[in-house]
Amino acid sequence: MQIYADNAATTKMSRTAIDAMLPYMETYYGNPSSLHTVGQQAAEALQKARETAAACLGCQPREITFTSGGSEADNQATVSAARIGARKGKKHIISTAFEHHAVLHTLKKLENEGYEVQLLDVGPTGTVTAQQVADAIREDTCLVTIMYANNEIGSIMPIPEIGAVCQERGVLFHTDAVQAAGHLHIDVKAQHIDMLSLSAHKFHGPKGVGLLYARQGIPLTNIIEGGAQERGKRAGTENIAGIVSMAAALKEACDHIDENAVKVSALRDKLIAGLSAIPHAALNGDPVNRLPGNVNFCFEGIEGESILLLLDAKGICASSGSACTSGSLDPSHVLLAIGRPHEVAHGSLRLSLCEWNTEEEVDYMLQVIPEVVAYLRSMSPVWKELVSGKRQFML
Repeated sequence: MQIYADNAATTKMSRTAIDAMLPYMETYYGNPSSLHTVGQQAAEALQKARETAAACLGCQPREITFTSGGSEADNQATVSAARIGARKGKKHIISTAFEHHAVLHTLKKLENEGYEVQLLDVGPTGTVTAQQVADAIREDTCLVTIMYANNEIGSIMPIPEIGAVCQERGVLFHTDAVQAAGHLHIDVKAQHIDMLSLSAHKFHGPKGVGLLYARQGIPLTNIIEGGAQERGKRAGTENIAGIVSMAAALKEACDHIDENAVKVSALRDKLIAGLSAIPHAALNGDPVNRLPGNVNFCFEGIEGESILLLLDAKGICASSGSACTSGSLDPSHVLLAIGRPHEVAHGSLRLSLCEWNTEEEVDYMLQVIPEVVAYLRSMSPVWKELVSGKRQFML
């Protein structure tokens, strides 16, 4: 049996997304900046995709800028808000310690330019409250950037409440919604979101395309200079096939969001219940308020890389954290942020499901994973020291 349980890293493209893309690779392949018929066919498709995406997010089409993905959108949103703040003498930015590195690394760059970055504590369940944000906002705060849902542990943030606080205090609010879009209901106006990032390949669209929503009136700072595409805010010939495909995938995901959430959440809960029976194992993230498909556990006494390789040999595709840092030997910054010790954080496993996973697959994972954990522990000197009492258990 081959099981794909790494949907937080990327998803398989849906048939709808593929079918939407193909005509713009084979027939309507024009450059939308061209004035001839073929080019204008592409321009019309670009506008329709913008309208579709905007309808899914509750905003106006002109508030959408297409990008190469979530990382670019995060960069542009963060830098744009920082530049707006600097022009007003405001250089204080609020975020959290477990943001995606597309945000954290951009914030580090801004710190080197003289901005002050305050990272809020997310606590043991990986959540931040609106009150924490309210308490942190100062007269010189120019931006609050807090992810909608964490990419590793799945905890969902109280985005509408945080947005309301920021709106009341006159501070721009950006949310990285890469893991949330297509899986949770999003309405940027109702939820008081000023800027939002998403990426197509997290909801069965293609890789290499995403978007940035920026409320009308927010001047964006260019990250990529060149032509006048995207109202002059993102140079480069638009990826029409990818953009059209993303819009189709987003609409399909939003049209089925409730039924998919019910199915995937049931699979998630069964998987969590089964893995919780493993001794000295702990669920990471909020036990209730989490993404429908996210399951993240720490198993004491083993290394995450070892469990991934053995699971792969048994046909289970999983991860030990963010795909963007899978080559790193350091423990997850997300798990460290919620208070997991280094030794425990190294033994993490993330299983991320989608609506195409089945109960049979969950049953197989619940059979295989405890066996693999037990096997790895049987060879672990650390586990032997824990069992013998030479070390104290942490979980």
